[in-house]
This record gives sequence, C-alpha cells and structure tokens, in this order.
Amino acid sequence: MKALIPNFFTMLNLFCGCVALVFVSNAEFELAFLFVSLGIFFDFFDGFFARKFNVAGPLGVQLDSLADMVTSGVVPGYVMYQMLLNSRVFLVLEWHNIVLPFLGFIITLGACYRLAKFNIDTRQSDSFIGLPTPANALFFTSLPLVADYFHNEIDLGFSYSKWFLIALTFLSAYVMNAEIPLFSLKIKNFSFAKYKLQIFFLAISVLMLIFLQIVAVPLIILIYVLLSVINNIVNKKASV
Repeated sequence: MKALIPNFFTMLNLFCGCVALVFVSNAEFELAFLFVSLGIFFDFFDGFFARKFNVAGPLGVQLDSLADMVTSGVVPGYVMYQMLLNSRVFLVLEWHNIVLPFLGFIITLGACYRLAKFNIDTRQSDSFIGLPTPANALFFTSLPLVADYFHNEIDLGFSYSKWFLIALTFLSAYVMNAEIPLFSLKIKNFSFAKYKLQIFFLAISVLMLIFLQIVAVPLIILIYVLLSVINNIVNKKASV
C-alpha cells in the first residue's frame, strides 16, 4: 500500500493539469492558475512520500514526468497560445496572426525536452540545472492574472506586446534546458550559515507575496534565476 501513495499524488497532479486545461480553454485563468499550483503541490508530495517510504522506482519516475508534462508543460503552452490568439494585435484574421499564436507551444516542447533530460541526468538529485518546469509553469500561468491585476484593458494579452510574449516563449524553452545551475530549495537541516541564500530567497518571496500578491509570482521566478546566476559567479570567483 505504501508504494501506491506516491503514485496517487502523481495522479492528483495529472488530474489538476487536466482540469487546468479546461479552465484555460474557457479563459478562466485564475482557476487555471489555482489548479496548476495545486498540481505542483501534489507533485512535491509524491517525491516526498516516495523518499519517506523508500518506494522510489522507475515507474514512479515515469509517471511523475508524464503528469508534469501536462500540468507544467501543456498548460503553460496553452496559456501562451490563448494570450497570443486573443491579443488585440492578432484580432485581424491574416495568416500570420493565425499561425503565430501556435508559437506558444514552444514552451510545451521545451518542457518536454527538459523533463526527458532530467530523468537521465544524475547531476540534478540535490539541485537543478536549468529552470524546473513547475517554476516555468507558475511564471506563465500567472501572466494573465498579472495583466488583469493592473486593469489596463479588457482584452486578453492587452498589456503585453506580441513580440515580448514570443520572446518570453523562446527564452523559456532556453532557460529550462540551459546549463545554468540553480540553487536547491531543499533545507535538510536548519543552518543559517549553510542555507543563508535559500532563507533569504524564501523570506523575500513571502514578503513579495504579501505585498504584491499575484504580481509577485513571476518576479519570484525571475529573482530565483538571477540569484542563482549571481551565486554561481561568486562561487566561481571564490574557487579561483
């Protein structure tokens, strides 16, 4: 029975991703973001229970990636597709305005490659190389909500240039698969000296969520990548 518990949480993650897809198709982005967040929450616990009960195995690894492919791969790609499709600049039905929104699914392709690479990369057991797909999913599923937060316009995609969105899409696929070491958020024992960067990041994240609400989500992801890059540079200089 213990072996079934992690897989149960994985299936909950997949279910949340499927529900999020339905909400994206109906342009209900707040609920889509909620279910993606819930799916990522379940994704954390499938690994937690697999390690706790010592039942980690190849089946669980494959199920986890397949579930993440939906929740953290297909959903953010579909969100970007919808944002581009409904953007004011694309409302004129010319061929390029119909084709370009499909570029949003480059996020999905990048996530797929990232997940496949992660399964065979032994270097990422305690930290990450490239942006994890759940973080990338939170970034993109929060964008419509950030736009809505500022109440600039009624149309979806109003506050983002189409070229800005397309640039973000390509950048996303790159950052997920780039050889950029990102510091781990796992704190195994409380030691300020050892985990000061993680503690600083978590404290900043909490404060930003309190004061900036949904606007904080993409900013937190950007800060995570930026702090990791700065940390890599500092460590490299210290080792020279």
